[in-house]
Amino acid sequence: MRRWLILGGVVLLVLAGLGAVLVASVLRDLPGEDELARYAPALPSTVRDVNGEVVSTFMRERRIYLPYNEIPPQLVQAYVSAEDKSFFSHGGLDYLGIVGAVFTNIESQFTGRRPVGASTITQQVAKGIIGNEVTLTRKLREAVVAYRLESVFSKQQILEIYLNQIFLGRNAYGVEAAAQAYFGKPASGLNLAEMAYLAILPKAPSTYSPVSQQERALGRRAYVLGRMEEDGHITAAERAAANATPLVAVANRGMGPSRAGDYFIEDVRRLLIDQFGEDIDAADKPGGGRNSVYGGGLWIRTSLDPMMQDAAEDALRGGLVRFERGRAWRGPAATIEIGDGWPSRLARTMVPTGYDSWRKAVVLARAGSGVTIGFTDGSEATLPAYAASLKLRNTNQSAAQAMKPGDVIVVTKAGGNGWQLRQAPEISGGFVAEDPHTGRVFAMVGGFDARAQSFNRATQAKRQPGSTFKPIVYATALDNGFTPSSIVVDGPFCVFQTRRLGQKCFRNFGGSSAGPQTLRWGLEQSRNLMTVRLGYSTGMDKVAAQAKALGIGDYPAQLAFALGAGETTVMKLTNAYAQLFNAGRKLEPSLIDMVQDRDGKVIYRRDTRSCVGCVADDWNGEAMPRPSGRVVQVIDPRTAYQTVHLMEGVVTRGTATRLRVLERPLAGKTGTTSGPKDAWFIGGTQDLVAGLYLGYDQPRNLGGYVQGGNTAGPIWLDFAKVALKDAEKRPFVIPPGIRMVRIDRRSGKRVFGAWPTGNDPKAGVIWEAFKPDSEPRRVGASGARRGAAAGGRVRSDAEFLSNSGGIY
Repeated sequence: MRRWLILGGVVLLVLAGLGAVLVASVLRDLPGEDELARYAPALPSTVRDVNGEVVSTFMRERRIYLPYNEIPPQLVQAYVSAEDKSFFSHGGLDYLGIVGAVFTNIESQFTGRRPVGASTITQQVAKGIIGNEVTLTRKLREAVVAYRLESVFSKQQILEIYLNQIFLGRNAYGVEAAAQAYFGKPASGLNLAEMAYLAILPKAPSTYSPVSQQERALGRRAYVLGRMEEDGHITAAERAAANATPLVAVANRGMGPSRAGDYFIEDVRRLLIDQFGEDIDAADKPGGGRNSVYGGGLWIRTSLDPMMQDAAEDALRGGLVRFERGRAWRGPAATIEIGDGWPSRLARTMVPTGYDSWRKAVVLARAGSGVTIGFTDGSEATLPAYAASLKLRNTNQSAAQAMKPGDVIVVTKAGGNGWQLRQAPEISGGFVAEDPHTGRVFAMVGGFDARAQSFNRATQAKRQPGSTFKPIVYATALDNGFTPSSIVVDGPFCVFQTRRLGQKCFRNFGGSSAGPQTLRWGLEQSRNLMTVRLGYSTGMDKVAAQAKALGIGDYPAQLAFALGAGETTVMKLTNAYAQLFNAGRKLEPSLIDMVQDRDGKVIYRRDTRSCVGCVADDWNGEAMPRPSGRVVQVIDPRTAYQTVHLMEGVVTRGTATRLRVLERPLAGKTGTTSGPKDAWFIGGTQDLVAGLYLGYDQPRNLGGYVQGGNTAGPIWLDFAKVALKDAEKRPFVIPPGIRMVRIDRRSGKRVFGAWPTGNDPKAGVIWEAFKPDSEPRRVGASGARRGAAAGGRVRSDAEFLSNSGGIY
């Protein structure tokens, strides 16, 4: 007897141990009541532009969240009747269903039968929280979470979660997204028949497709309407009328990515992922993943200006197409198999079309001297030989002659029903427009078409800036004793490098030299020899330090870098110019102004300065409060203005005179790298700075005629004609400590008395900017030489013999 008691005790202990293990397995990692109280379903993150308009969304699941009081009551009744008739009276669990499911799931381990799912609405919500794993314990875990949900939330709150969480097909999660996806209207606009249809979808959306499974869907809809009548939610007449309503759904269009600012939005996405994480389970990010990009329901306010973005895209694309115009056809963009299903295969090819008016097509057959082409919608057209007359590269064949069935090409409308061959440019480039007061980026273009390649040449392509780096050399010189009228020799300049490298001699573009000239003339005419000599006299270590302070790059103190040999990006160099335009104050380029979580709480703000008194109810007209914060000065504001003033001359008289047609104060600098391999222009007004470059991704010669002024400048001009159309024409602000003095811009001598200049922008006398006590020496009237004619120029003998600071 004792032996049996011992054996029975052992069995009980074993069973108790197994029970403890089972309980531990069921309860392991389940969310507690506090965690459940914070539960929220995944929501798309919404991106807005500078005007507050929605431009894009980041999402894995198409979901539009509706509070319970905004969900139509009849839609709630449809789901309750279809899914859980006793929802408002039970405690969250279907006990008989749970027992049956456990036995069925045990049986499934041996028979292969699919395990049973959840039954009550509360259990379906619980399943959405803990996952849809197929194990023996899931049903029990689901029951525990369902019980906890009922203790934390009201029935209405549980329904709110359920009706916003459930998957209803067409990548729609929740009733609002489903209403849009199936019927093209909000949930509030659904009729009874449409509500009943949505209520049949939770079990298996594809089984009740309104297109391919309509008869089955109508039968299930009738069942739901019958249940609603039984439950007293609708009358027999309403049921009959709804049953007689045809099931008509909109086409499944999906939610394609927005084209608005493709490159800009992609950079915003990358920045947000770095900050908040990509998915809802990103526990290492702020908010424990609740604020993730995909699922966090963030509201992102950006600095994207749609007008400027469109202008930048049109200008850069137009410039790239102009550069390619008339060049040889490079062949098809891709090839596909011709035969059944070719439209879908064509649709899947990644072919950059750039413009929305350009379309990809496939060659189907020859048609006389031309070809028959087909489009993604299955339609066909003829491309005549004259519309595809470009020569195939390295051959005498025309494009029309070289095309073969299966070749994927790009075409555009050519008037009437005709089509014209096009091809995406091989050359590319980057463009950035920035606010010089704040560093906020208004527009960004990283190439011809982001749909084909996401590589952003505005922020990721490291290129040599060439002559657009020269203002940094001149600014450093002006900060170290030089003045705009200092004389520097434009002549041969050689330096001994090392025994191995020998002597290095520099040259101007074109090979000529002009002798002693002012700093102003040297920058206006972009003289290499003067720039190198200036860098040598100032000290390349100082030039490199200034470039680093402005955020351009960390360069060695070598003379070649004075001519832009160091690599940088359009974003960095444009921001450096913006700092010069901003009186030398430090700026960090930014794309995101503010981020709010799903509840409206601000979780990121770009401008973190405090402003005491900015929000006050008792303001009585006293001085306006200003935000606090320390200004970081990266270069003397007087030096910054002198440099900008010199760059005004680049537009007025130098290498960027094409921009004078804008008839407003402008400053900027052209750039052409050796080869030439890249063409640049960066410049702007007191309120806007923009920069761009053109070049092949694998740098190679662009052609001997290419210069920044004739290739990049016109693109910038196309942008500015739109972006600055309604902008105020403001002069550049002169900071304290600057003296404006009249000088002869070629000799650097000071000018007194009348000096006729007329309207000629190349007139010899200008107002030049000097720091105190650095302007050319004033000469007394007794030594003056006066012109005989009235209004003649006034100079002294001493002026002709002196200069403003020596020859370098």
